[in-house]
Amino acid sequence: MSISYYDFKNLPEHLQHEIVIAEGKVISETIKDKLKFVLYQVSIFSVEIVYNTVTDKVESLSAFQSRGNL
Repeated sequence: MSISYYDFKNLPEHLQHEIVIAEGKVISETIKDKLKFVLYQVSIFSVEIVYNTVTDKVESLSAFQSRGNL
């Protein structure tokens, strides 16, 4: 699936999350305290999802335009 950054940003957050999980490629993961930060490559942009490891819920989802090749 190829989706533009702007089309992705206009989707509801639950659909953004579904696309990232289904289509995203994990670039990096970091755990700090109770939070797990996962960076995904999706199409031609990246998305960071922050998970709470205690409650097993998504704390935040942020999309970033790519500034070059990853």
